[in-house]
Formats: sequence, structure tokens, C-alpha cells
Amino acid sequence: MSSLLIWIILGAVVVVGAIVLVIVGLRTESSEDPIQTRLAEFAERGEIESLEEIELSQPLSERIFIPLARRAGELVLRFTPQNAIQSTAIKLEMAGKSIDPAVFWGMRLGGVLLGALFIFLGGVAPDGSFLKGRGLLFGLPMSFLGFFLPEMWLSSQISRRQNAIRKAMPDALDLLTICVEAGLGFDAAMAKVNEKWDNELALAFGRVIREVQLGKLRREAMRDMADRLGVPEMTSFVAAVIQSEQLGVSMAKVLRIQSEQMRIKRRQAAEEEAHKAPIKMLFPMALLIFPTIMIVLLGPAAIILMQSALGAMFF
Repeated sequence: MSSLLIWIILGAVVVVGAIVLVIVGLRTESSEDPIQTRLAEFAERGEIESLEEIELSQPLSERIFIPLARRAGELVLRFTPQNAIQSTAIKLEMAGKSIDPAVFWGMRLGGVLLGALFIFLGGVAPDGSFLKGRGLLFGLPMSFLGFFLPEMWLSSQISRRQNAIRKAMPDALDLLTICVEAGLGFDAAMAKVNEKWDNELALAFGRVIREVQLGKLRREAMRDMADRLGVPEMTSFVAAVIQSEQLGVSMAKVLRIQSEQMRIKRRQAAEEEAHKAPIKMLFPMALLIFPTIMIVLLGPAAIILMQSALGAMFF
């Protein structure tokens, strides 16, 4: 028993000594604070002199609103189904927004809380004030809009990005075809598109190039690009490129065929929008233009009839 106690004491001494040595070694090796080192580098360049100035140099949204939204979103994510979180992450990726799903859900929660705040103010407002008794009138629509408006904004951003990609695809495929026929590889051709243009499609190609450079297979990187964009035309283009690689078909011929198909689809989409224009113009004409024309045309006649009726009544 005494020997076991001695071994336990020796083991404890060894562990404590090792911890002390590690702490002392860390202190001696990293005697300088890395944050202070970075601040000294900033000060030498004459940019920023203190940590407070670094924090204050950031926008107000990054210092206050985004952290608050992230905290609120993390609270909401605890009670949100995993499918909804994954769907939000996919939609944010399709919209090209580098926003954390927690921040997005925090924004939606903030809209609901703003409506609840109006309901509370309507209840505690003093008599005679504008909000007295009108809390539900303003709070419920505001909560509804605050919860669904971020989702509507995200859907509009997805549609805008997908339309921009559809419009840019035929010209991008023409440039890819020219580069491939000139002797460049497909990766170098995508790099040329990324270099020459500054649009959503060029940025997507640039991300594919970076992923390939990091060791990812090109077909996997292109499939991931098609999933991120969510454009059917891009999905068919990626499938055609991967199939041409596997079957050994000429890449230039495949790209030329894809370019012609994209131009036909773009022309058909433009014709479809042109056919929709009269129907879209019907509502503004019926609600805004026709009433104005009626007032301009029938207004003088109505004034004359009123005057004649009043004259018959009083004289």
C-alpha cells in the first residue's frame, strides 16, 4: 500500500513538472503577443495604431448588427428543422451571398420582434397617443413582412443572378470555343473568361479554377458549380462537357453546339418576355392610365353639369 502511494505521488510530481515545463516553454518561445506584433506592423506602415481603431474602422453593421443577428439566429437554429437550415444555406449559395444561415434567420427573427415591439407599444401607450389601440394594426403586418421579406429578397436575388448567368452563357461559350480551337486547354479557356469579364458566370468559372488548383477533380468542381448556380442550362452544359471528356469527343465541337443552343434558348426567352409585356401593361393601364384619361376627358363636362344643376336649383 505504501509503495502504491509513493508511485502515485511520483506520478503526480512528474505530471505537474511536465505542465510547468510546457507553460514555461510556451512563455519563453512566444514572449511577444501576436496581436501586439500585428498592431506594431500596422503602426509602422502608418495605417492603424491601436486595436480600438481596427475595430472602429469596420462598418457599423459588422460591429453591431451582424453579431446581434448571428446570436439571434443561433438561438432560432436550435428550434429550426435541419432541412430548413440546409435549404437556406443552398439558397444563399445560389444567390451568391456569403451570409451565414444563422444571420439570415436572425434577420427574420428581428422582423418578428419589431412587430412585437409595436404591439407592446400599442398596449402601453398613453391615452390620446397615435399608437394607443393600434398595436395589432401595425404590429401584425410588420411581423409578417419582417419574417417573409428576407425570404422574398433572397428569391429575387437568386432570380437576378440566374438571369444574368443565362444572358452571359452564349458569349462565354463563344469565347471558350475560340480559346479551345486556338490550342488552349479547357481550364486555360475558363481562366480567360474569368480574366476578360467581370460577371457572375466569370466568378463561377474562377471558383472552379481555384478548386481544381487545390486538387479537386474538374468534373466534381463543375458539378458543384452547376449545383450552386441552379441554372438548367448550366447543368446541361456541364453534363455535355463531362461526357465529351469521358467519350473523347472534340471539346470545341461540343462547345460550339452548346453555344448555338444557348443562343436559341436566349432568343426564345426574349420572345416569351415580349409576349408577356401586353399582359403586364394591362394592370397599370387599367388602374392608372384609364382613370386619368377619364378625369381629363369627363372632368370639364362634369363641372358644367354640376354648375347647370346648381343654377337650376338656386335660380
